[in-house]
Formats: sequence, structure tokens, C-alpha cells
Amino acid sequence: SVFPLQARPSCHLFSPRPLPPPLSFHQPKKIPCCSIPRPSHCYCFCSLSLPAFMASIMDTCWLYLIKHFSDFQLACLGSFFLHESVFFLSGLPFIYLERAGWLSKYKIQIKINTVAAQEKCIIRLMLYHFGVNLPVMIFSYPVFRFMGMRSSFPLPSWKVVISQIAFYFVLEDFIFYWGHRILHTKWLYKHVHSIHHEYATPFGLTAEYAHPAEILFLGFATIIGPALTGPHLLTLWLWMVLRVLETVEAHCGYHFPWSPSNFLPLYGGADFHDYHHRLLYTKSGNYSSTFTYMDWIFGTDKGYRKLKALKDDQTEVGSKEI
Repeated sequence: SVFPLQARPSCHLFSPRPLPPPLSFHQPKKIPCCSIPRPSHCYCFCSLSLPAFMASIMDTCWLYLIKHFSDFQLACLGSFFLHESVFFLSGLPFIYLERAGWLSKYKIQIKINTVAAQEKCIIRLMLYHFGVNLPVMIFSYPVFRFMGMRSSFPLPSWKVVISQIAFYFVLEDFIFYWGHRILHTKWLYKHVHSIHHEYATPFGLTAEYAHPAEILFLGFATIIGPALTGPHLLTLWLWMVLRVLETVEAHCGYHFPWSPSNFLPLYGGADFHDYHHRLLYTKSGNYSSTFTYMDWIFGTDKGYRKLKALKDDQTEVGSKEI
């Protein structure tokens, strides 16, 4: 052949198809994924930052929910299903920890609950949840709708979500503190609140073990914030999840090195609330649900502070002797 293959004269009938340029194995050709044809409803995640990527995932999931379920189903049945899932999935492991004796060095009290007592708690909880919680969610739906709750797009920004939930925590803790103190008056404790205190050694699921009247009374503290602000349903769900996790942790009966009270200032946690359960109703104190500042301001944590200081002194003396 006189000419190289690519330099041959062209011929109308027999000229071969021009060869593509040689490929370089050191610099492969990159095709951006944005140039690949996609359906209009798909996202191109390669060009998104992490927050935008998460927002895109959230939008996709939320779009599926509102297309397949009504507002009523999401707000009532969806909220109930979410509550039950988070509550039992976070609370049941502490039953097995107590039965098996695992991580016992982190258990606040030496005493453990019997299997019969644990089963009684679970059975009562199912009755209370289906007999009280679910009807409350259904009948409160018109109120939340009237106050502006919605499930439609756009989803709220994280600044709005965080500010609203922070407000809910502060308001709930304030109202819960005073409601809880009222329940520790002699008559109300005897006829209502004593049911919750049947478990002097609490475990995770005892967080919602209470008289139906108390569920309604103290539950008001949880829903008043969302009822006032009319949040997006996503914000309401996130608030509910955080509140359930907080109250289960406060009743778990264990104080771990990774417990939130070791890292969050003014957070009560399991050690703070466990003291409330193991003393007589007239001397218990520690009435707050989440934080400690209300008990500090009104002097209802003095016994707990003295006991904690005494334990710290004993620990320090023991370490010096060793």
C-alpha cells in the first residue's frame, strides 16, 4: 500500500470509513452524566452538593407520600405508625438489656423488673396507644389543619424546621414542668400519676405508661407548640420522633458514656429522671421533661444535686485510696 490507511484518496464507492482518532489510555474521555438523556423527573446528583443531594432525596420521598396518601391518612395514620415504630424500636432493646444483664455496669439502679412486670407494661401500652393516642390524633386533625398545618410542597427550609423544633422543646419543657408538679399533689398522685410511678426502676417503654387522663393532660404540652405554629407535617414528624427518643432515653435506666446528658448542657437525661422515679412523690423533684434549668430555678433539684455531689465525693475518695 502506497498510502497509510487514513491518508488514502477517497473514492465514491470503495473508500473505507474514516478511522476515529486514536484513544489515549492516559487521558480517557470523560462524559459528564449531565449530558446523558434522562427522564424529566430524574435528578442529576453529580452536580449537587451534599445538602442539595439530601434535599433532592427528601423531595422524591415526600412526593411519593403525597401522591399515594391523603392529608388525613398522613397526618393521622402516618403519624401513629411513625410514633409506634420509633417508640417500640427504641424502647424494646432496654428490656432485653435488663433481662440479659448486658451493660449492667451502666445501669443506674441494681434492681431489675420481672418479666411479668415488663409484659404488663407492653400490654397496657398497646391499649393506651390504640384507645387514647390514635383517637386524639384523629380528632385533633381539624385543629391542626385550621392552624395551618400542611403536607404539600414546598418543604420547609432547615432553618424553619430547627427554629420551630427548638421553640417546641422550650415550650413543652416549661408546660410539662408545671403540669408534672401538679400531678405530684396528693390527690392527683394517688388517683392518676401513681400509675406511672408503679415502676420505681424505669425502663424505656415505661416512658408512656400512664393513666389515660395523664396522657391527655401532659400530652397537651407536646402538641401545644405545633398547634400554635401550624407547621409542615414533616416538621411535626421530626418533632415527634425527637420527643419520643428523648423520653425513652430519660426512662431507659442506663447512663452510658455516650448519653446525651454528657454532651448537651442543661439536658437532664436518664440519670436526672431516674432519681425522680425512685423517691417518694413528696420528695422526688426533677419534674422537667427534657432540660434541668426549671428545676434549678425553682429549687426542685436540690436533693438530686446533693446526692450527686455525695457520689462524686465517694468516687474521688475511692480513687485516691486506690
